[in-house]
Amino acid sequence: MTIDAVDEKFATEFAERFADTWRTPDLAKHEALWSDDIVLIQPMMGTMRGKQACRESFQRLFALVPDLHADVHRVGYGTQEVFIEFTLSGTYGGKPIAWDAVDRFTFTNGLIAERVSYFDSTPLIGKLVARPAGWDRLVRIGSALFKR
Repeated sequence: MTIDAVDEKFATEFAERFADTWRTPDLAKHEALWSDDIVLIQPMMGTMRGKQACRESFQRLFALVPDLHADVHRVGYGTQEVFIEFTLSGTYGGKPIAWDAVDRFTFTNGLIAERVSYFDSTPLIGKLVARPAGWDRLVRIGSALFKR
């Protein structure tokens, strides 16, 4: 697999697509950005390889936080990568939940080849387990969602 070169125009356009994709929890919009051999790596969910594994993981995530959306704050880029700083927000256990993250993306043929997400999962885990109203959903979905 050849990794695409990135310039300012590409980074800006991708950040706009990323922001649009995360306005609502729409799995089809996310999938449209993925290469067939996509690799997603993030805290709590481990490493997912291929569209099917990523699709299943996102389905569980959206089932846990049905109104999950993101607000983009900053965008940066290197010669082969785009970095996006954002906040994910939604409702879990009847209350708002949010966490900040930075994702690093590489691309092949204009689609995401790899995404590595960086965030501190400790406060997020604390919020999830401190809300009894969400425990049933967490037990049903969480064991499959959160892997190491």
